[in-house]
Amino acid sequence: MTVLRLLRLTAPADFADWYAASRAYTRRVAEGMDFAGADAIDGARAADRLRTDHAALSPAEARSVAATLLADGAFSEPYCEWLPAWYELALIAPVRYADRRLRRVAAAVAGAAGVTVTAPRFSRPRDVTIDGRPALARVSGFRDRFLLADALLHLEWFVHAAAADGIEVPSALVARTRRESLSYYGGDRESLSPAVRRFQRLLFADDAWVRRVNDRYDLHSRLFALWEDILRDERERLAGE
Repeated sequence: MTVLRLLRLTAPADFADWYAASRAYTRRVAEGMDFAGADAIDGARAADRLRTDHAALSPAEARSVAATLLADGAFSEPYCEWLPAWYELALIAPVRYADRRLRRVAAAVAGAAGVTVTAPRFSRPRDVTIDGRPALARVSGFRDRFLLADALLHLEWFVHAAAADGIEVPSALVARTRRESLSYYGGDRESLSPAVRRFQRLLFADDAWVRRVNDRYDLHSRLFALWEDILRDERERLAGE
């Protein structure tokens, strides 16, 4: 079975385990950084309501679910642009289809609760310079591009999801993390400051999200396994510094 199985998901209930994995990630990062509001949303309860009747979600829960699904849908196409052309060409069609599906489900959830939620805009290589150079000027190879993309885009994903969940994320820390991470993974910087390294170590726990989705949806995906290995290795490396 491959990631194409995910394209069979159509109804809000189908995304209950998906949302639960994403919300657990958001909360884990927020608690690890001691951000206020980490427990404002009960992710397990919201996932149960999404599974049984999405119209039973409270406005706050519906906002969390819809914002998370929109972010997940919008994430992958920009991510592909950071990676080698062969990767982007192989995945762009299913990625776009999945984005449309996630948008429809998010709209149904938000509409039932009467809330308005917008999708985030993720950075693409053309939007970014690193130490005064084009974003990918000093980065080659799949793994290095993968890490650079994740270091930037999972930060942007978290900021969007955290805002919808009522989590207070210091804007100064976000700006510093973006600046240092771009320079570290794609430029001249040799190390991260302690606060940024801690933040990125927690953000690189998205290997748990990959593993959970792979398991819960019985994907048995080699692609997901590859992602998980790269993310886990980087998280462990940051923890050991």
